[in-house]
Amino acid sequence: MNTTDPIADYLTRLRNAIKAKHKRVDVPASNLKREITRILVEQKFIGGFSEIKDNKQSILRITLKYTDGVNAISGLKRVSKPGLRLYSSARELPRVLNSLGIAIISTSGGLMTDKQARMQNVGGEVLCQIW
Repeated sequence: MNTTDPIADYLTRLRNAIKAKHKRVDVPASNLKREITRILVEQKFIGGFSEIKDNKQSILRITLKYTDGVNAISGLKRVSKPGLRLYSSARELPRVLNSLGIAIISTSGGLMTDKQARMQNVGGEVLCQIW
C-alpha cells in the first residue's frame, strides 16, 4: 500500500495501538522509520523493537512500554507535513512540554532529538513531537 506520508502512518499506527492497549505493533520498515524507532528506544518511550525480514517488505515489530497500565507515550503529533514543511534553525527549535517531551528533527547529520540538535547547533526539518 502506498502512503503519501509514511511518518504520519507510523505515528497513527503507534497511536492506535496505544489506545487499544496492545503490547506490540507491526509497522512496515524503512530507514526513516527505523531511525525514529531507535530514537524512541533511546529516549525510553518504547520498550524495544525487532526487524522481521520478509520476501517483499521488512516489518518493524515495536514493543510498547507500559507502567502500571499507563503508556510512556501520552501524545504524538506530526509537525512538518508533505504539503507544508516546517524548518527551524538551532535557536528556534521547539521545546515540547517544557522539555518533558521530544521533537524529532531531520538534520544534515541524520535524525536527532531537539536537545541533541541544540547541542550540535544544527537546525532542520521538525518531523514530529512526542510527549
